Amino acid sequence: MVDMSGAEPDRLENFPVTFFAVMMGLLGLALAMAAAEKAAGSAGNVSQFILGTSVAVFAVLAFFYGLKLVRHPGAVLAEWNHPVRIAFFPTISISLLLLGTAMAPQIPAAAYVIWSIGVAAQGLLSLSVIANWIGHRSFQPLHLSPAWFIPAVGNVLVPLAGVDFGVIELSWLFFSAGLLFWIVLLTLVMNRLIFHEPLPARLMPTLVILIAPPAVAFVAWVRLTGDVDAFARVLLNTGYVFALIVLTQAPRFFRLPFALSWWALTFPVAALSVASFVFAHETGSYGHRMIGFGLVIVLSFAVATLVVRTAQAIRGKQICLPE
Repeated sequence: MVDMSGAEPDRLENFPVTFFAVMMGLLGLALAMAAAEKAAGSAGNVSQFILGTSVAVFAVLAFFYGLKLVRHPGAVLAEWNHPVRIAFFPTISISLLLLGTAMAPQIPAAAYVIWSIGVAAQGLLSLSVIANWIGHRSFQPLHLSPAWFIPAVGNVLVPLAGVDFGVIELSWLFFSAGLLFWIVLLTLVMNRLIFHEPLPARLMPTLVILIAPPAVAFVAWVRLTGDVDAFARVLLNTGYVFALIVLTQAPRFFRLPFALSWWALTFPVAALSVASFVFAHETGSYGHRMIGFGLVIVLSFAVATLVVRTAQAIRGKQICLPE
């Protein structure tokens, strides 16, 4: 693909922040696989391999996006001012939070440092994104998509490792913020989906993000309270309800061309899988344990497919192009 002058576009300048959604998928798979291994009573070799791969991928993505920031700060600013892509900036801080959470059982000291950086970045990015939303910019309903849930999801991730690190009150603060904005955004997003034009094809996979906030919030609530109470059950079953709603749209997904937004499919499935394993562990539910294993199988297939499709797109120079 070439621009109007016939010159090949600068691929670094067009390196998208949405690439960090890949990290959410890989680290989500690592956490889901670790939960599955724990439930099965097996060694954690597979989850550790996925975690190691995720660290390497994050290093590559951070290097190239950092290079883009240095060489093309205007392009980064343009993404920040983009009504859709701005919601993907917290995928960077979410990646750090997930990395710290996944590393905590094996390397707690290093995990705490990474998690702390992620918490600080998540707080700053969430406030900045929300300030941008309610500032002087003029947003239209067509700009709204389930991707706007990403900052809220990042906030409710904080308690997953924060409780073990002894950072209780800060974990409650982030959980409260995430829960609040999930409820607000859910109302806005459902209004947009029902009463306005359909999502663009590239953003259709973001519908799956609807599953993530209640699923992650369930795990965070259990971590914070130590109990599977009525509210926890409401959160988990809300995740299942959204999963069933998304399934009704699945036939439309298979007709869509590949885009990096397809990685939005993976983390919500991982979150619901982990939530199912947590519920099974706390209550002894065999059915939820089986749901967890089933979701891990689906997630593994989805991630493997997306890895292949992403590699093909990179090799075919179909990514990092101007829109």
